[in-house]
Amino acid sequence: MEETWKIVNSLATALDKHFDRSDELRWTVQALKLQEEAGEVAEAVIGALGANPRKGFSHDWDDVRKETCDVALSALVMLARMGGDPPPVLRRTPAPGRRPRYERQRTGLSTQAAARGRESAPVPGLHAAPTR
Repeated sequence: MEETWKIVNSLATALDKHFDRSDELRWTVQALKLQEEAGEVAEAVIGALGANPRKGFSHDWDDVRKETCDVALSALVMLARMGGDPPPVLRRTPAPGRRPRYERQRTGLSTQAAARGRESAPVPGLHAAPTR
């Protein structure tokens, strides 16, 4: 993984030298690049499924994998360009299935109820999806 971060940091440095603007503008452009790459994943999936009648089967699942790697790399470069030390940030990311506390509170789960695995009182105006 250390080699990956060397590559990511070298790309971030090269991009920052090329686009000498404020931090916020560089981060915004990188976020747009990340979104562009995600759109290319979507395009590849549509092509792999043959879901566009005009284009047919224009991609395969290897194309989807390649585009997904571009998304991952763009996201890591964005983290590096924003400064700090990205590896510890990634280690703090919640495990799959565990939502961060701020998200539990925002979605109507109290901390105590979330710890017990139950929802708190419903949030007015929000309708719960039916359970199966």
